[in-house]
Amino acid sequence: MALQADATHRHHQLNPNRAMNISELMKQAQQFQEKLSTVQNELGQRQVTGSAGGGMVTATFNGKGELLDLSIEQALVTPENTQMLQDLVAAAVNDGLNKAKELGKTEMARLTGGLSIPGLL
Repeated sequence: MALQADATHRHHQLNPNRAMNISELMKQAQQFQEKLSTVQNELGQRQVTGSAGGGMVTATFNGKGELLDLSIEQALVTPENTQMLQDLVAAAVNDGLNKAKELGKTEMARLTGGLSIPGLL
């Protein structure tokens, strides 16, 4: 019994190598956080454009998925075209959002080396 208690006690003592590993892990986490912040800022500066109706409706987003511009050709803006215009706007917005998401995924994959980390984006 004494030997087992002694071994358990030694196991729970701080290992200097383990303390260095935790310190290194914290340093790596800090570096990752800085890189993540840089990528997020860069995504805010990049733009993607979705379109519908052969380019008659376009929606431009930044890499964060924020709508920056919505353009509609004047010829579409008539009372008779209301339903079609709504459909085209929705399609252009969805196209742009999908492109923004893909851009974000690509940039995050570069940052994480392809490792999927839920909640990063």
